[in-house]
This record gives sequence, C-alpha cells and structure tokens, in this order.
Amino acid sequence: MSLANAPPRRLIVAITGATGAIYGIRLLETMRRIDALETHLVVSSAGWLNIQHELGLTKDDIHPLAGVVHSVRDVGASIASGSFTTDGMIVAPCSMKTLASIAHGLSDNLIARAADVTLKERRRLVLLVRETPLNLAHLRNMTAVTEMGGVIFPPLPAFYNRPASVDDIVNDTVARVLDMFALGPARATAWPGLRAQS
Repeated sequence: MSLANAPPRRLIVAITGATGAIYGIRLLETMRRIDALETHLVVSSAGWLNIQHELGLTKDDIHPLAGVVHSVRDVGASIASGSFTTDGMIVAPCSMKTLASIAHGLSDNLIARAADVTLKERRRLVLLVRETPLNLAHLRNMTAVTEMGGVIFPPLPAFYNRPASVDDIVNDTVARVLDMFALGPARATAWPGLRAQS
C-alpha cells in the first residue's frame, strides 16, 4: 500500500465525569495541531457536566476541537467496530465507573465499547484515572485493565520540571500521553539526570 493510500491516523478521546476535564480538552487542542491526525471524541453525560462546571465551556465550544464527535449512546458508531482502524484511545479523565465498565467488558455505552474494541484489537488504550484514595475495587479494576494490555496513567505532576502553573502541569501530562502514540517528535521534557543539572 502506498503512503497516499494509507488510512489516516486516528485517535479516540473520551471524557468522563471524573475531575480533570482540562486533560481531555488540552489533548484535543494539542492534537488539532498535528498534521494528518483524525480525532474522534466521545463525552459522557457526567463529562459534559464537569466540562461546564470546571471550565465554563459548552458543547458548542468543544465540538469544533474534534474531527468527529460521537454521542455516548451511539453504540453503532464507527469507533464501535474493530474494522474501523485507529491508533488507539485515551480516556481523559477516566472515572472509576468507566474504569469498572472497561475492566469487566460491559460495553454499556460508546466509551466502554470503544475501549473494549481498542483492547481486543491490541491497540493502545490509555486511561487517565482520577480518584484518591483508592479502594480495593479500584485497584483490582486497574490490574484487570493492565493485564488486558491497557495503560493506567494517573495524571500525576512531574515536579522535577519545576512547573510554574497548573497549565505547565497539564501540558506536561498531555505531552507524555501523546508521546506514547509516537505521533512525531517527542513533546515531553525529558529528565536530563542529576549530573546534567549540576
């Protein structure tokens, strides 16, 4: 297959009801600047509530950030089938409810179904899980997703970069997540080592 006929690179972004809607929005904003990348967005009902509460944004503000927007109830959407090729999926933030649905293969909405498809097709699934403290059910669900090939990626700040703002923390996490998909040159600031710093 020639490069001209190659399918476009596609990434699915899901935003759920956990705190940290900014992670999903910043991912979309960053991916808009990546050439030849098609983004597919799914937001849960609680995700929309958090976007409005935490960021003061509406659906009209968010929809233009994605290439394609799917309803969370549309289990017949393109991303619900493994025949629709993607590079993978990022759930940012990922609620414990969504984590549990993915861990147990419930496919009870389009987010869980698309994640199930991502795992069964052996594509990369990255979950920015948001909860603290964690109970045993949370930990077991994270283990189950990891054993299925998913990546549990709590959005923890890297203080060695000496972030000066919340934006710096969010941008570093987003860069590290996107680097997992090899979409071009590395975006995250690499740890230089203590010797280099001294």
